[in-house]
Amino acid sequence: MSKIGIFGGSFNPIHVGHALIARYIIENSTLDSLWLMVSPQNPLKANKAMASDYHRLRMTELVSRRIDNVTTSAFEFNMPKPSYTIDTLNALQEKFPGDEFYLVIGADNWSVFDQWKAGDEIIAKYHVLIYPRRGYDIEIPEQYRDRVQVVDAPLIEVSSTLIRQRLEKLLPVSFYVPEAVEKYIVKNKLYMNDGNR
Repeated sequence: MSKIGIFGGSFNPIHVGHALIARYIIENSTLDSLWLMVSPQNPLKANKAMASDYHRLRMTELVSRRIDNVTTSAFEFNMPKPSYTIDTLNALQEKFPGDEFYLVIGADNWSVFDQWKAGDEIIAKYHVLIYPRRGYDIEIPEQYRDRVQVVDAPLIEVSSTLIRQRLEKLLPVSFYVPEAVEKYIVKNKLYMNDGNR
């Protein structure tokens, strides 16, 4: 049995914060592998303009290939939209019945976990790993403490929104995103004046 972490997101674009959290979690937890699950549509960000699924997947792969035991997954691309975490986890468990799945989320998502579809079912069936975000206290009710844990990952204050805003203004994003991702964005003219591609 493998312990597999699912770190989902729009990754629009993936940045150094995502990369550092992924590396920290795979190196400082009992997980055997961590999958960066690229979401085609986040139910809480349904109207947000995004780069194409293809581009976001390619950029995420540029990061995951540099970190041992971290891979990029397009599993949700073949699921009904919008994609809900409980449906993804259940489908993964059905496809890989011998493995154990852990959901990796930030403290900001944990603070609104009661708004997630079937949040109680997620906790009942899967483990949840929470990494800290500035401005969010992590409180875990007593009854969840055997299923929900905090991972003391470093606080990284970088956001995809900030990066997109800089690119729209044609400002450099060096050090905000890994170098390979920056080159990919520039080559494909993503997030720049003429919009997403």
